[in-house]
Parts: sequence; C-alpha cells; structure tokens
Amino acid sequence: MNNVRTRFAPSPTGYMHVGNLRTALFAWLLARSQGGEFILRIEDTDKKREVPGSIEHIIACLKGIGLDYDEGPDKGGSYGPYLQSERLDIYRNWADKLIKSGRAYADPYSNEEVDLFRKEDQAAKQPFLYRNHRPLNTPKWEYQKLPLRFKSEPKDYTWNDRIMGKLSAGKESIDDFILIKSDGFPTYNFAHIIDDQEMKITHILRGQEFIASTPNYLNLYEALGLNHPEFATPPPVLAFSGNKKLGKRDGAKDILEYLNEGYLKEALVSFIASLGWNDGTTQEIYSINELIEKFSLDRVQKSGARFDGQRLSWLNGKLLRSLDPIKLNELAQPYWPKEALKFSEEYRLNVITLIQERLKYLSEIPSLSQFFFTDLPDNISLIKDNPKLSSFSNQELIDMLQISLENLTESDFTQVNLTAKLNSLLETLNQSPGVLFSLIRISTTQAPASPPLAESLALLGKEISLKRISHQIEILAQA
Repeated sequence: MNNVRTRFAPSPTGYMHVGNLRTALFAWLLARSQGGEFILRIEDTDKKREVPGSIEHIIACLKGIGLDYDEGPDKGGSYGPYLQSERLDIYRNWADKLIKSGRAYADPYSNEEVDLFRKEDQAAKQPFLYRNHRPLNTPKWEYQKLPLRFKSEPKDYTWNDRIMGKLSAGKESIDDFILIKSDGFPTYNFAHIIDDQEMKITHILRGQEFIASTPNYLNLYEALGLNHPEFATPPPVLAFSGNKKLGKRDGAKDILEYLNEGYLKEALVSFIASLGWNDGTTQEIYSINELIEKFSLDRVQKSGARFDGQRLSWLNGKLLRSLDPIKLNELAQPYWPKEALKFSEEYRLNVITLIQERLKYLSEIPSLSQFFFTDLPDNISLIKDNPKLSSFSNQELIDMLQISLENLTESDFTQVNLTAKLNSLLETLNQSPGVLFSLIRISTTQAPASPPLAESLALLGKEISLKRISHQIEILAQA
C-alpha cells in the first residue's frame, strides 16, 4: 500500500474513552506500519452537543499516549482546515454540485409534517422511508433557511470491509438524508465523505454502528462521482460482562484519568491494542515500535472485545515492576505524599524500591508508603478487626508485643538480622507468621499489606520501629 492516509475524526462532545482511543490507535498503527500519514480532524458540526474544552482534551489524550499526528487543528497541513466548523464553504460547494445534478433538494417539511408521514407508514405497517414522501415541487434551496436533503437512487450494494469481510444491503436500506441542516452546518453523513475526499484519506476505520449507514454513503459517493476509501470496521469494545458496549458505568475511565492515576502510556497502548487484535503470540506488553512492526488489519478480530480493568492494572503493575528503581523513582515524583518531600532522595528511592512489587499504578504510592514518612495515628481497631488477631485478648496481644520489643531491641536492624530475630520469635511465642507478623506489621505500619516485614522495619529504622511497638502496647493497655 502506497500513500496510506488514515484519520481520527472525533466529535468534541465529552471525555475520551477506551473505545474512541482504540479506533485512533488502530488507524495510527495502520498508517505508521505502512509509512503513511495519520490525520486528526475534529467533527464539530453539532454545536448543541459540543462540550467546551473537548478539543484540547482530545489532543491531550492522543499526545499523552504517544499518538502523534501529521496534520491536525493545532499543526496545520496541506488539506486544512481540520475543524469542520471552518470548512462550511467547502461543503456548500459540493452541495451545489449535487443540486445542479438533480441529486439534492431543499426540504420544505416541518418536523410535525415528517412525524405525520412516519405515523402514516406505521399505520400502513411499512417502514418509514423519507424518499416515499418527497415533495413534488421543491423550493429553491436557501442556505441557513431550509435543510438540504440528498435525493437517493436506491439499489442493492455489496462491499468489502477489510476486517468484517464481504457485506451487503438491499435498496430498502437507502433513503434521502439531510446533507446540510437549516443552521448551515453539514451532517456527519455528508461532511465526512467530503472531508475524506479532500484530505485524500485512503482507509476509514470506525465503529460498527456505521455499517447500517454505509449503503447510503455508497449511494452518495456515486452521486458525487467519487471512489470511496477502503473501509475497516473494528469490533466493538464490550463491558466485562460481554453483553453490551462499554460505557462509563462499566468502569471505563477517561484516558487522561488513567494517565493522571499513573498508568503508563506503554501499558495503556498495549492493553488497548489487544482489544480486538493480537499478533498470534502470548506477548502482552509491546513497545510502540513493536506494535508498528506487527500490526495488520488481517489480525483484527470480528467479534467484540471485552474490557477488563483488572487486566489493565495487572499489565501496568507488571510494567512498573520491570522498571529500574531509579527510573521508577523519576516517574514517582508527582505522586509522593507531601511529607515525603522532607526526606532525602536516597530514602525515597529505598522506599520506592521496597514497594515496587506491590504497585499497580503510581497513584497508589501514598497509600503504600505513607507510614514511612508520618507518625501513625492511634488506632486499635486495625488489630481488633483483623481476623487473625481478633480472638486474642488485649493482654495476650500486649504480651506478644512486649516479648517482640525485647528481642528486637537486641537487633542491629539489618534486614538479615531482623529476619533471623523475627523467625526466632515465632519459636519463642509458638505463633504462626500470620498472627505474629500481622501484629507487628500493624503496630509499626498500620498498612493493610505492607512490603516484607523485615525490609520495612529495616528501612523505618530501629528507633521508629521500637517506638511504634511501644506505643501500640500503651494503646492496648489503655483500651
């Protein structure tokens, strides 16, 4: 394929979810894998639904995961403008061609009249088709006064989709549709065809909801005397249940929200790419260059792809664990609790190294590390509510902590020595690690699941660790 040009053409109507970005990623990968161009176009013709700030948000999402585009509203290019609202004269010129060829007409009907036609067809038990109610005498079209409607020529169509294969539809699926609304803005059905032609787009990737409209698009391409680009329709991204399209209620977040929470762009791109595509291997994390090298439309599946947020967290955690601690510490800087900034860079590096195995995303750093930087609040409930400790009396817990305190006082608080001391305490107290280590862990960290206990105590240091155990004994004695 030479001169491949793909595009991502979102509407600025809200947040950028995984389904949107998967379409953008596949279009980007197709272009990059063929040495072609990827274009960002904003389809902002529905001003009633437009959300302020959405264009900037779309750009931030694409740049946040590394999807660079060759042309776009903030970059310019040879085929701009790249905002549809700035291309109205272009649509009018193409509309004039359709009017002159007899393939477009001014629509004089009110919404009430159209509703009446629809009710008549329902009463006759036949599908509503606007073309069956075309006005016999149409007024001259006046821009921004009446809608302009396409005059279809129904026929059967068969077309090839690069992912879905051979598709077809009968003439009953073709109807007269609005090209330009009475407010002067084009509809998607018209504008995207003109823009793709003007911008020399060779491949269109979009959701399955557009398959039903494709016969209308083919009819319009013919009326305009245009060859259509290649169509490629990825499968829908489904909720984890697999029985509906993914929505915000199903746990999918805005892409910037994932990035702000500390999901790495490499994990997001690998995860999103795997929603409906695989390279035939068990590989799960890819570099951008690997995806470009391996991607092809032939490997995109036809069936829906289920969104699994836990798998995304697992992938991100796997990637975080693979990082050099120094690199991880660099990424961690915006996520440290403010108290951590009072400590040395070396100490924070030791902390991040210790909690690295438990990290799933960077915004977990405060909850996993807070006890290294701040004093613990008085809280006996963490012990009393612990299922491994709840059956013990306060005095039994005090006795275990007192003996532990005496033994740990003799430790030099190296990791090796602490490990030996803790293991000897198990024999001395005849207790299981689940009981004794949980008691010491809660007393010194109050974390639901801290890093390994000996390593945590060694990093906290002897003075702080013994002080916290002593304080826990006092709290139990007073309860």
